[in-house]
Amino acid sequence: MSRRQVIQKRPIPPDPVYSSRLVTMMVRRVMRCGKKSLASGIVYDAMSIIAERTGSEPLELFETAVRNATPLVEVKARRVGGATYQVPMEVRADRGTALALRWLIDASRKRSGKSMAQKMANELMDAANETGNTIRKREETHRMAEANKAFAHYRY
Repeated sequence: MSRRQVIQKRPIPPDPVYSSRLVTMMVRRVMRCGKKSLASGIVYDAMSIIAERTGSEPLELFETAVRNATPLVEVKARRVGGATYQVPMEVRADRGTALALRWLIDASRKRSGKSMAQKMANELMDAANETGNTIRKREETHRMAEANKAFAHYRY
């Protein structure tokens, strides 16, 4: 990590199908070993499954799912005088979105089912309806922060 200058964030281009930066972020996180066409195929197949099942716009459901999965607070380990405390911290918007996407993908991969596209579609629909493993993960993070509220004065 550079101490001299602040690293500039690279602009994220919108994806070609939905013109959404969020979909591009999802494709990049699904990608493994540089296989971007395979990752984009999985994400777009999941979107088409959502459109087929719900009959509504899949991008709106996707954005709702990400919004529902985004945490507001998290705990970070802070070492004070030989003891390590779990200090609750507010989550920045970009980090919250990154966490939500990561949790959605992890929960999708752990689901049982045929293809990754079907598993992702099911997880996105569950997250949009405030159920599923992703939402459970967010609630668990919020509970941890609530339980360690006494250490909030150790913030950086």
